[in-house]
Amino acid sequence: MPIPAPAHLDRPDTASEVESRIHAAISHALLEGKLRPGTALRERRLAEIFKCTRGTVRKVLLRLGHEGKLELLLNRGAFVPQPSAQDIRAVYEARSAIEAGILALLGRKLESIDIEQLRRHVQAEHEAWASDSRKESVRLAGEFHLRLLDMLGNAELRVVLEQLISRTQLFVALYEPHSATHCAPDEHHRIIDALARGDIQQATCAMLDHLEEVQARILRRIGPSQDTELAEVFSSF
Repeated sequence: MPIPAPAHLDRPDTASEVESRIHAAISHALLEGKLRPGTALRERRLAEIFKCTRGTVRKVLLRLGHEGKLELLLNRGAFVPQPSAQDIRAVYEARSAIEAGILALLGRKLESIDIEQLRRHVQAEHEAWASDSRKESVRLAGEFHLRLLDMLGNAELRVVLEQLISRTQLFVALYEPHSATHCAPDEHHRIIDALARGDIQQATCAMLDHLEEVQARILRRIGPSQDTELAEVFSSF
């Protein structure tokens, strides 16, 4: 007589599990650059694709909107962000101001900077790019900046910087070609090399140059975009 499968393997997913699965699928598609700017995420279509209720989809879209990953327009629905050049410049300007300040403060406590940890992180960035993992490349590139902040140990600043990095990660995923993502680790190396020498002024210049370069790569690519076929994007989920 065959042994019955454990009961938990047969049970249907709970509502929270379904929401988590849909949230992960959309977030993954965004960071992989599979959803193009301006694409409409229709509740009815997503409910059909994920085989769930429109109410479940609505909860996920609202959550993604609050996280800054989607634009929620009254009486129109949810859309993949399509930021203007002015929006992009404003966010990178805010990051530049904050991250230059972080490096200035780190200069007062150089002993707290773990250079080897930073080098290992950048090596992971190189490996992610080499393995063609777009999502991981984008994630690790943003995390490098948070690691610098963590060495400063300021929880208040972390909340602000996380929000800004989340927005710029989306800009990168939407507009920067994958072939260009190998630039970020090289630019991060220059920041680390300056920190290793104790040259905070040069590290700050390298940071500002890095943020300006990423912004420039994004601005070169913005423009009109076509909707994405959602069924194709989420066929593996």
